Amino acid sequence: MSSALLPKPQMRRLLARRMKFHLFGAFFVSVGCAALYKFGVADPRKRAYAEFYKNYDPMKDFEAMRAAGVFESAPPK
Repeated sequence: MSSALLPKPQMRRLLARRMKFHLFGAFFVSVGCAALYKFGVADPRKRAYAEFYKNYDPMKDFEAMRAAGVFESAPPK
């Protein structure tokens, strides 16, 4: 009598149903992480490098390192 009151458990396609749910979830989480990385890390890093190299003078930097004695082949003046 009590078996008629309980609904039958689903015995087929349990893995497929759970897999579909988890695949969609994993896809959306990975897209979200990729977007967060792009806009939170990559783009600010690109802007910082562009700003740095906008005013960068390699000869001035070389002369500063040369004066500090960093190079063996280019002694300080």
